[in-house]
Amino acid sequence: MTNLSGKHIVITGASTGIGRATATICTQAGARVTLIARRADLLEQAARDLGGSTAFAAADVADKAALHGALDHAIAANGPIDGMFLNAGIGGMFAPVEQYTDEMFDAVMAVNLKGVLWAIQHVLPAMKERRQGAILVTGSLASERGLPMNAGYVASKHAVLGLSRAVANEVAEFGVRCNCIVPGLIETPMLDGLPPEAASQMAKAVPQGRTGQPEELAKVAAFLLSDAASHVTAQSWAVDGGMLGTMRV
Repeated sequence: MTNLSGKHIVITGASTGIGRATATICTQAGARVTLIARRADLLEQAARDLGGSTAFAAADVADKAALHGALDHAIAANGPIDGMFLNAGIGGMFAPVEQYTDEMFDAVMAVNLKGVLWAIQHVLPAMKERRQGAILVTGSLASERGLPMNAGYVASKHAVLGLSRAVANEVAEFGVRCNCIVPGLIETPMLDGLPPEAASQMAKAVPQGRTGQPEELAKVAAFLLSDAASHVTAQSWAVDGGMLGTMRV
């Protein structure tokens, strides 16, 4: 099993799905975990379930001040941040590009891109000073492919992959790593939000013949946050049953 003993891992989008599963795996691997998401009730329940030194802070990652406050709370509760999994995201709307609204585009960019940038900016000075740290960003198949009918989401996920690579290049000399993890069809609330016909059509394209479980991605995320991945940075790491290597748009 991945060893995260003594590490403080912060996870956004931590109340359900991939974030919650990763919090469980990290806790089992010995980490102190701080959970960040919008719903305080789900966070409180998750913290109770995980036990130990698990802390939480309710914040919308699209609110810069609230996000920074949550990160400061994490440090006060569990010490310096060793690893940060920026997993919070929204799916946007399904519409032809000419019908995609400004309001939805701005909302998707605020959560999926700006929140990631703001969190990285806030924690990097301390990581650089300590000359250690691991940042992991949740991308998407849409980080690598121009999937149709959701221009805002695709643009945001292309952007976070580019951002993670740029950050990785900039901070490598300080001993800090940054990677992007690329979920395929993982059974999460976001997947449940797809139109049934779209989800069914996409599921047929998975070479393994099934959708993935959050725990399968969480184990890879925990590895990338650990010292076992000390020579892994600036990577796009797919957990997708083979979709990215085989899919046709």
